[in-house]
Amino acid sequence: MQPVLSTEETRRLEDLIEKDGTSKAELMELAGEFAASVVEKRNPKRVVVLVGFGNNGGDGWVAADVLRQKGIAVDVVSPVEPDEIPAALARHVARRTAARDVDVHVGPSKDELAELVEGADVVLDAILGTGFHGELRPPFSIWIPTLNDLEAYVVSVDVPSGLDSDTGVVAGACVRADETATMLATKMGLYSADGPEYAGDVVCGELYEKLAEVIDEVDHAAEIVVPGDIYDCIEPLPASVDKYSRGSVLVVAGSATYPGAAMMAAKSAARAGAGYVTVAAPDACANLIRMALPSVPVVAVPSDSRGSFGAAAKQVISDIAGKYDCVLCGPGMTTAAGCLGVVTGLIEQDMPLILDADALNCLARACIDGLDDAPEMYRREAPLILTPHYRELSRLVADEPVHDLGTAISAAQRIVWGAGSDNMVVVAKGPTTAVVGVERTLLPPAGPASLATAGSGDVLAGILAGTVATAHAEADDWGLLCAYAVSVHSNTGYAAAAAMGDKSVIATDLIDMIGAALQMVEDEALEDLGLDAGSEEE
Repeated sequence: MQPVLSTEETRRLEDLIEKDGTSKAELMELAGEFAASVVEKRNPKRVVVLVGFGNNGGDGWVAADVLRQKGIAVDVVSPVEPDEIPAALARHVARRTAARDVDVHVGPSKDELAELVEGADVVLDAILGTGFHGELRPPFSIWIPTLNDLEAYVVSVDVPSGLDSDTGVVAGACVRADETATMLATKMGLYSADGPEYAGDVVCGELYEKLAEVIDEVDHAAEIVVPGDIYDCIEPLPASVDKYSRGSVLVVAGSATYPGAAMMAAKSAARAGAGYVTVAAPDACANLIRMALPSVPVVAVPSDSRGSFGAAAKQVISDIAGKYDCVLCGPGMTTAAGCLGVVTGLIEQDMPLILDADALNCLARACIDGLDDAPEMYRREAPLILTPHYRELSRLVADEPVHDLGTAISAAQRIVWGAGSDNMVVVAKGPTTAVVGVERTLLPPAGPASLATAGSGDVLAGILAGTVATAHAEADDWGLLCAYAVSVHSNTGYAAAAAMGDKSVIATDLIDMIGAALQMVEDEALEDLGLDAGSEEE
């Protein structure tokens, strides 16, 4: 796992490192050297370094010095003379660098800046760091749009200048980086809101040789899941397996209005590895689902006058749910009165349960003051996984705004902490999906924009159900298992986009790519661990 820190957590980490004997001045030297190494990989002949007033600018001055000593021509663009930089550490390294063979340009005009940038192979953005919040002021409000207009290759130091490192929000202009060389640990804002759009490829310089010994002494806003982390979630099929021992799933879903959601979820569960999948659907759409899925048994459940689950559905579904290794409830179900009874009845059962889509909306309607204010409604012994997107998550916490990764994590934590169960997980779906448990938040690899299509969530719910079913209620880490399923879903997006193009992918395409995605996840995990296919970790 790679830790993701907030700005305050990063400050606490720097204080711990300083207390352990490595000063902030030394960290600045190391940060500058790392930034220079990232730039140097581009084999540039000329580099322009844009610096600001603070310590982020100090990193840039150090990088300029290092690059020039390697024989690379360097132009430093500063808002003030080196002697006038207010931050003491930055002023010190700026004076040192300016005294060497580096060209310093103070307060250039827009045209002068453009001319410098156009002549550079790489631009190093060291203007604003993790302390920036709000809107840009001159001259940076002029520099940054000028830089973006010229489409130079840009490496940003720590975070792209103009990005809020905690929220990922861009209030005005922000540097569009090709790479972000972040320090010590990645920052939450790089994955939230506008962050992924501006950060480019994120590389992290650990800087401190004993980082692993101290980083766990500060809280982590989240942790990035790398391929090797989920290797243990990949279970080969034993020779003695049968359709029941592979894992069974009951999909409680669909309505006369939305029968397709049940179909996509059920087919995805089967593709993800479940050996036996059953659909329980309102009798108003049961025959339609049977015809579409000839390999999937369909239980017709009494419906109401609108084709949703009726009042008798709760008892019918509760009677059969315990026979399955996992139950998925919600896709296309609607929020009719009978549906809430189905949801509450399933919560009372003793098997892993995934609540998705309208099952979550039913809970939200039943909890006016927020789900976390009524923990008795969803607290249970068996695993419970909720899969809300931002709007559904907002409804679950009494319509409090959920609009980016940070607010999604906070809302999900309220729900998980309300239940206080270590086998409850909230999969907060978004451009970067967060898997939130009681003790930690995981960020699996994000998928492409092609996943932003109707029905994509039904496919993810099915993948989760198939994955959970194969665990037979015995997972060591439910959050990590969910992160594995999210990784598979992300890879269906990449595989489908490669075959159909980013704009042409529809949800049913994703289902057909689940097999390829499972193999992609396994291959990436083996590569990350340095293993060959077919080998075992010693």
